[in-house]
Amino acid sequence: MGTIKILFVLSVIGLIIYCCWQVVPPEMANYMFQDDLQDLAMTAASQPNRSTDDDLRNAVLRKAQSHDIELTDNQVTVQHISTPGLAAVYLAADYDVQVNLPGYSFNLHFTPTSGSKAF
Repeated sequence: MGTIKILFVLSVIGLIIYCCWQVVPPEMANYMFQDDLQDLAMTAASQPNRSTDDDLRNAVLRKAQSHDIELTDNQVTVQHISTPGLAAVYLAADYDVQVNLPGYSFNLHFTPTSGSKAF
């Protein structure tokens, strides 16, 4: 009876490790991609009138590709926010990553933005 319990516990631990192996990489890629969006937005805001929406959209697509994230043009939002004395750029993306586990598949939905989240 003890051997069966040990095998069961080891198989459950192995399944948990495998699930983490499938879920953690997309989460980490999204985290790094969001950091890149914030860097792009700050750089673009510090150099007003140098970057068009298409330039920024292409930069976002290149950053996404560097993290193995598949995006299309219509999944990227670029907004220039101009007020007297202040220029800002808002970048956002909206995408899903499919995770395939043994016997179960699901989508992780991500919406990284260049804005900061309030607590």
